[in-house]
Amino acid sequence: MELRTVWLEGNVVKLIDQRLLPGEYRVFEARDHKEVGFAIAEMVVRGAPAIGATAAYGMAQASLQGRDLEEVAAYLRATRPTGHDLFFAVDYMLEAAGKGRDLVEAAEAYAEDSLERCRAMGQHGLSLMKDGVRVLTHCNAGALATVGYGTALAPIRAAKEAGRHVFVFVDETRPRLQGAKLTAWELEREGIEHAVITDNAAGLFMARGEVDLVITGADRIAANGDVANKIGTYEKAVLAKENGIPFYVAAPVSTFDFGLASGKDIPIEERAEEEVREIGREALTPSGSPVRNPAFDVTPARYVTGYITECGILRSENLHTLQDEVVGGRGK
Repeated sequence: MELRTVWLEGNVVKLIDQRLLPGEYRVFEARDHKEVGFAIAEMVVRGAPAIGATAAYGMAQASLQGRDLEEVAAYLRATRPTGHDLFFAVDYMLEAAGKGRDLVEAAEAYAEDSLERCRAMGQHGLSLMKDGVRVLTHCNAGALATVGYGTALAPIRAAKEAGRHVFVFVDETRPRLQGAKLTAWELEREGIEHAVITDNAAGLFMARGEVDLVITGADRIAANGDVANKIGTYEKAVLAKENGIPFYVAAPVSTFDFGLASGKDIPIEERAEEEVREIGREALTPSGSPVRNPAFDVTPARYVTGYITECGILRSENLHTLQDEVVGGRGK
């Protein structure tokens, strides 16, 4: 399945509206930078690499419309604070503008490069995918979370293409259910065997010996290897460690933030109470009960077996080798 999450058509940024899946496939059209910002903030698009590509296209669109790029950059940066790809992409586009590059061409190059990096992650991660492997995922880190192909799902897709059988346990991922709605939708379309499970069932399947491997994506990774990802990831990492199960994080270099020493410095976004209070129009909580809704948590590096990147599978002590690749990637 070839799936393009975001693209530029004329001066309109077009995106798969992920709020409507799996029930309806619809393309959202963002006609200026404020609508691009809306798409990012309201999760029309989500997933760190996909958000980055959307921001790159939004900057290209702004250049076509003659807008002040620094103002647009500030507006887009303010939409979601945790994921690093957003900031990486905006900086990439500002640097491209400073070099006099055509920003439409720069955005297309950014998106295509992001796609190829995902494919490379799939090939590196393929070494972990023995025939018959049973993998647990959390949230959605597939094609929908990127320009295409995916991060955490990339090795799984590569294994399918190599003729290996893979079974995937799909955490539903409350409160927005990106696993149940999006990961399951992708796997079903790919013909990859899977089962959706409630978030709090993961420990049972691990304890039973039914999970061989955990792979998640990431929204930001600090210099020491601490990982910010969808809320609930930390719990899965602790459970995996307790049960002797390898826990891998798949992410491109654009997700690494070497300006932050550790995960303690990563800003954690808190989202609207309504995401927890209700599903659709059905209330789940008493109206007077307070709600806390952090969108992400931080998994300390000590729980991460390895990082699947386009440069290979690395340990936390080797992540510094990516710094030149990060700088080079931004300067393309």
